[in-house]
Amino acid sequence: MSLYGTSFSRGCVVVILDEVVLFLRKVPPFQFLSDRALKGAIKGIVSEFYPKGSVIATVGGPGDEYLFVIRKGGAKRSLYREGEETLVDYRGEGEVIGYLSLFGEDVPWTNITAIDDTICYLLRKDRIKGLIDTDDEARKLFSKSFLHPLNKNAVKDAQNFTYSCGEKILFSTRVGDIAMRNLATAPQDISIREAARLMTQRRTGSLIFLDAAGAPIGIVTDSDLRDKVVSQGRDVNEPVSTVMTSSIHSVDAGDYCYEAVLMMIKNNVHHLIVMKEQRLWGILTNHDLMLLQGTSPLAIVKDIESQSSVNGLIPVSGKINGVYNMLLSDGARAGNVLRIITEINDRLVRKVITLTEEDLSPPPVAYAWIVFGSEGRKEQTFKTDQDNAVIYGDPADELEAQAAHDYFARFSVLVRDNLLKVGFPPCPGNYMASNPIWRQPLKTWKKYAANWTATPSSKAVLNTVTIFDSRTINGDESLLTAFREHLQSHITGNRLLLGNVASLSIKNAPPIGFLKAFVVEKSGEHKDMLNLKVKGVAPIVDLARLFALEKGVGITSTLKRIESLADTHSIVKEYAEELIHAFEFIMLLRIQHQFEKIRRGLPPDNFIRPDKLTNLQKRTVREAFQIISKIQGMVIERYREMIW
Repeated sequence: MSLYGTSFSRGCVVVILDEVVLFLRKVPPFQFLSDRALKGAIKGIVSEFYPKGSVIATVGGPGDEYLFVIRKGGAKRSLYREGEETLVDYRGEGEVIGYLSLFGEDVPWTNITAIDDTICYLLRKDRIKGLIDTDDEARKLFSKSFLHPLNKNAVKDAQNFTYSCGEKILFSTRVGDIAMRNLATAPQDISIREAARLMTQRRTGSLIFLDAAGAPIGIVTDSDLRDKVVSQGRDVNEPVSTVMTSSIHSVDAGDYCYEAVLMMIKNNVHHLIVMKEQRLWGILTNHDLMLLQGTSPLAIVKDIESQSSVNGLIPVSGKINGVYNMLLSDGARAGNVLRIITEINDRLVRKVITLTEEDLSPPPVAYAWIVFGSEGRKEQTFKTDQDNAVIYGDPADELEAQAAHDYFARFSVLVRDNLLKVGFPPCPGNYMASNPIWRQPLKTWKKYAANWTATPSSKAVLNTVTIFDSRTINGDESLLTAFREHLQSHITGNRLLLGNVASLSIKNAPPIGFLKAFVVEKSGEHKDMLNLKVKGVAPIVDLARLFALEKGVGITSTLKRIESLADTHSIVKEYAEELIHAFEFIMLLRIQHQFEKIRRGLPPDNFIRPDKLTNLQKRTVREAFQIISKIQGMVIERYREMIW
């Protein structure tokens, strides 16, 4: 006798409910539901058969009352642009179709087609939504699936914009789906002339060189032949190895295209070798990505690099916010968006510094231009205040010391003013290299570290955590490395300092009241609003920094800090996944809110109205706040005798 009821049929497929239960016990998040919850979820379940090639759902089609779970066969998701199909991904046995529609999306954004004879279980959406609303445990399980970092369609409910097809593809298309397979390869011992001849014969813009084992060791492109051979009048009978690029960069065929974009931006390249199972598989070009999206962040970077003056950078910098519209696509995690925007902003700042330096004489000593705050953690959303400093090499004598002092005084003011021109406002707290305190030789910075950590006043602690979040954006990175090592030597075992940092980490308590209601601003311009930065993002940043200081972890990114501490720090080990999910979700809400303000011609801020969130968003934010509150409580216990 069936535990769950009788069998039924639809579309010529007979379903035994016990078989459905056995199958769903292997499918997340259904596999974790209680028997009672699962019984509720499958009530009213039907089944459907889709012959190979038949359409399951279409772009812009009407919403469906069912959630599809593939029992047998498979389906592909694709988009059509100007009559050409672009593959998004495949769904196979045990995978869910229409999951995001539970959280507010009622219209499919892709065409879904059966790639084989396919059987789907169709679960009623109203049953699943009812389960989420009434069953706390089920809600947590579905919320966790909704937030999981590997779910590229997560947090759709946080996104209230309409995106074009090209914007979605970046985060859902694999490199292998668009990379060119028809490779032109050759041994590296041929001449430049022979390489050019092969490229002409194969009608390709690049030639990959292989070693004796068939592994890629270099590449020559059309631009290499133009820039290194023709313009230089080089003898074409020379070995091609004299002009080939040997520092090649590669991605895996299974990587998502946004990862390829990030690698191209970071390394300033326009070709990537594509590997599969550690073997040469194909090649990906900037052009491929631009065709995929219709445009590319790489075009912004190229525009930045092509400018010869700061004034030329001004219109380019205005295009960066437009990149958000491209990157905030269906399924984009906040961390991914921040990483790419950080790379673009880094290029802009570095170009400003380079152009400023070119307007002056060369610096008398080596220096490192460092950034801190959200920029130092690679967590900038839209362009924020300038937070920077200069560490320069210790002068050899008084004459060099005076020259360095004068040079960097002028240099830092010019950089400040030039950054202002391209959209980076000055820091209200004057944490900038234009302030003499924040441009000093290495030996002075080391004295700073000793003084701040020996007598950790509130100002000294603030300076310590500020500089701890720093990274080099231009110049000699070894100078910052030397300073950070010196700083860490004064932090390790310094219980008094860590106690003060712990006090900072619990200062911003999450805004949830006794009855778990949101505590909002009571008056003023932001009455009845939540400050996502101060009450949501900042506490997680502060906690991750404290734990990194405890363990001597030099990574600055909040997410990377949490990931690196997951195996070594007792608190992080237990709550790493929850912290990452909380940070990702709150940060994405913040980015989306700020972007919407900019689209409406308003300055971005961090205040949202809780009553404008969906029920699931409210619950997810509340759960994120509860995790923060719980960990802050653990910090209080650990540093009880030292908390201010």
